[in-house]
Amino acid sequence: MNNDLIYEQPLNEKTRSYLRLEYLADQLNLHLDTDYQHHCFYPLFSLAELTDRCDYRTDILKDIDKQLVILAKWHALPHVDKSQIQNIIDQLNASKAPLQTNERIGCHLKQDRFIAALKQRFGMPGACCNFDLPQLHYWLAKPWQERQLDLNNWIENFLPILKPIQLLLELTRSTAEFITAEAQQGFFQGNSPQTLSLIRVQIDNTQDCYPTISGHKNRYAIHFVDFENQKHTDKLVKFKLATCN
Repeated sequence: MNNDLIYEQPLNEKTRSYLRLEYLADQLNLHLDTDYQHHCFYPLFSLAELTDRCDYRTDILKDIDKQLVILAKWHALPHVDKSQIQNIIDQLNASKAPLQTNERIGCHLKQDRFIAALKQRFGMPGACCNFDLPQLHYWLAKPWQERQLDLNNWIENFLPILKPIQLLLELTRSTAEFITAEAQQGFFQGNSPQTLSLIRVQIDNTQDCYPTISGHKNRYAIHFVDFENQKHTDKLVKFKLATCN
């Protein structure tokens, strides 16, 4: 059994936002496969709030164009998998069109009366009782296949940003492979001549500690914390590190 866990720390606000959106997308996809009753609405409402607060399309389009330039250079190199690179280029190009509209992401969801009624109440403790939200009680009694279709339709509102973000994060992670590292007395720090956007730490959880990571675009520090004592550990910690551009 693999006991390794991967921890990720964004080093800029844009990557931080992308990771949050990716996490919510993963949660929603999980709810598409299994009936978790009303719990599917928590990630949906969080996603709606984040996209209502900020329009990510401009940043995503800029990042897509940046990646297309890099991939075009890779494609011209000998001894590369041109078909794989072309596949990524095609996916990035296809993801641009849904972003180039005047329609705000999630606007159709805001017009859904059922969703609007639920969203007003969900912030209240215990608000999912059937006397607070009889419409939710009715919806939960529907067959799972019908509710699954509803959930798919609601998630589709956000796919124009979720699909390219997932692809952009995959490309970011692919810029660095994991290398073996050691933290003397539970501490490790590093520098990079290149601008970094993401630090990834892979560690066996049988070491009974977890990393707290801080830094900015060129420097970073990793402190390992003993879980039981919730204090910085003074032992030698072996882990794997990837510093992504």
